[in-house]
Amino acid sequence: MMPSGELLAWFDRHGRHDLPWQRPRSLYRTWVSEIMLQQTQVNTVIPYFERFMAAFPDVHALANAPLDEVLHLWTGLGYYARGRNLHKAAQRIRDQHHGRFPETFEALLALPGIGRSTAGAILAQALDQRHPILDGNVKRVLTRYYAIEGWPGEKNVEKRLWELAEAATPRKRVADYTQAMMDLGATLCGRKANCTACPLTAGCLAYAQGNPGDYPTPRPRKTLPLRQTTLLILSNPDGHVLLEQRPPAGIWGGLWSLPECPPDRDPRAWCRTELGLEVKRISSGKPFRHTFSHFQLEITPCHAQAIPHGGAVMEPRPQVWYNTRRPDARGLPAPVKALLESYEAPHSVACAGGQS
Repeated sequence: MMPSGELLAWFDRHGRHDLPWQRPRSLYRTWVSEIMLQQTQVNTVIPYFERFMAAFPDVHALANAPLDEVLHLWTGLGYYARGRNLHKAAQRIRDQHHGRFPETFEALLALPGIGRSTAGAILAQALDQRHPILDGNVKRVLTRYYAIEGWPGEKNVEKRLWELAEAATPRKRVADYTQAMMDLGATLCGRKANCTACPLTAGCLAYAQGNPGDYPTPRPRKTLPLRQTTLLILSNPDGHVLLEQRPPAGIWGGLWSLPECPPDRDPRAWCRTELGLEVKRISSGKPFRHTFSHFQLEITPCHAQAIPHGGAVMEPRPQVWYNTRRPDARGLPAPVKALLESYEAPHSVACAGGQS
């Protein structure tokens, strides 16, 4: 059995005790941090968390805020469904729990965006309740310590890891143990293991075998499909750029984006029928790729000047003429934000892809 005593002793000396969500520690602050930390590193999350807490210091402030404001503060953090679910869950806490953050595992699990590991981590860290967790860092530690073969995403492997996580979780100092497991997986037991400084080498099977780098078994590789689109940077006579709000679900749900013209359509005809705009002086920028978890998107930026056409629009949708010199608070996808920033210098389109 994994010795929690050695791990906690290491944590007391070397663990992270001064993270922003630990001062002070509360259910609300722990919840926000855990959602932000999903698939995102601590150093990336810290400034986002601090800005988020300044804007939404409690669950009521978050629930009552416009979604646009929430997504604006999420811009650049990626995986925007997390921000939408956070806002939706805050409203449910306000409306169904009288504004009091739930303190039971079942109630937390019923909220949008909270799974088994996240619910356990929130209650363990905020209330010291005994619940196992199984995030990416913990999976790495457990698969190495017990030499568990197979990709952790497979059901039978994940089931075994949950059993081991449950057995290893102590009865006391659960909050510290939970943080210690995450800290160990993020530092000494990272992708490149530093076994010489690890407190668990005495019982670690992967260390005994001399192959900790073989665990966890990587996910079977699949070639990501490639999709293509054209993002239209349409400017009016004032130099403002047209943005449209995307539907609440799906890619970039609820965010404000540039109009998206299918790559097989003529931008002039598409703008006339879809936007009710005439466009001129069209020029295409250099295509670039943006990687999502399930596909790659090749984006071709297309610059044009736009004037009202006056014809009927096929599907009217929320729109705004966006002043790039005085940007307001609204959620923008990372590649759209990059394109709007490059719009300040019309002779150079510098775009960078990234994780959404």
